[in-house]
Amino acid sequence: METTAMPRAAKRAPRRRKADYIPPSRYTLRAAATQGDALTRLSFLVLGAGNLARKQVAKGLVFLAIEVAYIAYMVTAGGPALAMLGSLGSRTQTKQKIDGYWHYDAGDNSVLLMVYGVAAVFITVLFLVFWSYAVRSAYKAQVLARETGKAPTFIEDLKNVTDRNAQVTFMALPVAGILVFTVLPTLIMMCIAFTNYDSDHVLLFDWVGFKNFTQLFSATGEINAAQFGSVLAWTLIWAFFATFLNFFLGLFLAMIINRRTTRLKGFWRAVFSLSIAVPQFVSLLVINQMLQPEGAINRLLMSWGWVDSPLPFFTDTMWARVTVLVVNLWIGIPFTIMQITGILQNIPAEQYEAATIDGANWWQTFTRITMPYLVFVLTPYLITTFTGNVNNFNVIYLLSGGNPTPVGDTAGKTDLLITWLYKLTVDRGDYNLGAVIGIFTFVTLAVVSLITYRSSASYKNEGGFR
Repeated sequence: METTAMPRAAKRAPRRRKADYIPPSRYTLRAAATQGDALTRLSFLVLGAGNLARKQVAKGLVFLAIEVAYIAYMVTAGGPALAMLGSLGSRTQTKQKIDGYWHYDAGDNSVLLMVYGVAAVFITVLFLVFWSYAVRSAYKAQVLARETGKAPTFIEDLKNVTDRNAQVTFMALPVAGILVFTVLPTLIMMCIAFTNYDSDHVLLFDWVGFKNFTQLFSATGEINAAQFGSVLAWTLIWAFFATFLNFFLGLFLAMIINRRTTRLKGFWRAVFSLSIAVPQFVSLLVINQMLQPEGAINRLLMSWGWVDSPLPFFTDTMWARVTVLVVNLWIGIPFTIMQITGILQNIPAEQYEAATIDGANWWQTFTRITMPYLVFVLTPYLITTFTGNVNNFNVIYLLSGGNPTPVGDTAGKTDLLITWLYKLTVDRGDYNLGAVIGIFTFVTLAVVSLITYRSSASYKNEGGFR
């Protein structure tokens, strides 16, 4: 019987032994150091060497170019910046007369030296993260070449970052922006908190350790623990009431407008939207002038005979705090109405129909369906609003200016931590104390936000509302 010759089997990659298999999650630095070949271990010093040897030319050249750029930066600028970070400079401004003209040498600027030094540390940390990725990439190329016969090509890697790992591609630019414009300035602010950078040390200042923290929590001095505690307490009280009064009053108005029996729904929503369109800078300054002792409100009230003397909107502590809370309601409620209206219109109608059939009244429907749904959806928004109110610079500074301010104090009775920080830095030049307050503001917001969010149903049940 005639037999047909089978086609020659294609050349196969070497059979993978069970002991040699390493899952993708095991492409670690330790595995690269212990199980990598000579080329992979060379990549610890020369980035891209392992990739170039396995024909990943484009990736290898990129790795090598970044390493060369980092070394060049450290030799020319990064190294000197790190060397000066410890002393923050010592040369003062000098001048000398040459050919009848004075020539000035500006000397050292501690702020610039700190920025350059912190930036060098920041860039070094980023490079170490990149170095780790490049070494693991070389080891991954080695493993894949052994298992499949070849390492992924540049086109295959490009398809991977636009398909399976597309989230990395799309998140790269936002993360870079956060690192450069948020993390780096925060690190510089934290460093300033450990210096004597104030109005007496503008160009040259030194590291002083925890001296500023000690001063802020001391019982004596112009800026002391009692003043800090007072401003912190009012900041938290303000943020709580400004957040939840806006929420519940906005919820009340949104539900009234959303009722079936309410006519001209579009008109009422447009009216509230108009206050959003007006710039806060304009409206707050106008309200500030209207509420002054000689402003329009007091003049009208006295002319009508309702009061005998001007109301102390910004001269009495309680009046001032209530005033800023009330004005903030006028600013914040329209935003809340827009948010809640969109959610109310998307609550499944079947839930209300089932509640009606079961005989639930309006209060039971509100507490069992509407409110849980709103809280579930709006918890991240409430946390964001609370954070924004802690840092609500506009309303306080433009409306009350922090007043009333007792004589000799650096903070007024309506000052928040953020407005007090502004006064200490811009008005007084005490950048070191302002940085300390900024650190405590950051810590307060981080703790409150993380604890609140992790305790909410939005975090525990991300899959959906039940």
